[in-house]
Amino acid sequence: MEEKNINQYFASLILSLAASAWQQLGKVPDPITGKIEKNLENVKTTIDILDMLKQKTQNNLTLEEKKLLENAIADLQLNYVDELNKKNKSETLH
Repeated sequence: MEEKNINQYFASLILSLAASAWQQLGKVPDPITGKIEKNLENVKTTIDILDMLKQKTQNNLTLEEKKLLENAIADLQLNYVDELNKKNKSETLH
């Protein structure tokens, strides 16, 4: 029997959480309001949820699923830190 490379429900969950985080980072407009809004606290929570999923699914993912999850976490973490640095720089200037 052939193993599926990626479970569509797992991929949908990861992509949905990542899309939400991108919106919370202010990188993507809210699809309902069309406004750009940042909420770094919520981004941190979403990244933590993705990281928890990574830990809880360890050794139960295909290589493709693992890469999808790890890449989503890494991309979001880099952008989160960048936004945090921007916020801190802005606050010190005021």
